[in-house]
Amino acid sequence: MSTIEVGLTAVGIFAFALSGALMAVRKRMDVIGMFVLGAATAVGGGITRDLLLGLSPAALHNPWWWLLVAAATTVVFFFHGAVDRLRRAVLLSDAVGLGLFCATSCTLALEAGIGPLESVLIGTVGGVAGGALRDVLAGEIPAVLRSDTQLYVVPAVLGCALLVGASALRLRGGLPVVVAATAIVLVRVLALWRGWTAPAPRHRGVR
Repeated sequence: MSTIEVGLTAVGIFAFALSGALMAVRKRMDVIGMFVLGAATAVGGGITRDLLLGLSPAALHNPWWWLLVAAATTVVFFFHGAVDRLRRAVLLSDAVGLGLFCATSCTLALEAGIGPLESVLIGTVGGVAGGALRDVLAGEIPAVLRSDTQLYVVPAVLGCALLVGASALRLRGGLPVVVAATAIVLVRVLALWRGWTAPAPRHRGVR
């Protein structure tokens, strides 16, 4: 990874770990549960991506990732009231994490010689799988599958498609990753602001 990607990875891991630990607080879990949900959110997507690519999970070779999860857990443990009140900031951080992990996961897939459609799929999974795992462990329907969730998968797919297009034009390096990640973040933030959701069927007479 480039220096830019390493820095953004750190931000994304910390942001995702915050959201996982906060979920644990809402579910009245102890500090172990907080760390587990934080870790699942922060590294679950990356581990899933690496396994799909047949790679040794990067989380097993970067101990500082776990230190970031521990730091986020500590912050939430002592200051969860303040962090929870900063919900918009946490959602923004989560959007940044989504953009980063989608972009870097898609890049890894392209570098592994995976096809464009498959790279978009792996990039999307790398960004959303951690949050889905967090919700399952917390006993909830994953937010990415609920009709009341503001656009999450859509910006991920669009950003990954943008990165695949850049690769087809032979645009390499950290800049396309940053641009794609930024696009994902912007669409996600706009969706949060405007309340955009994916289309859902009307449940007339359905029980």
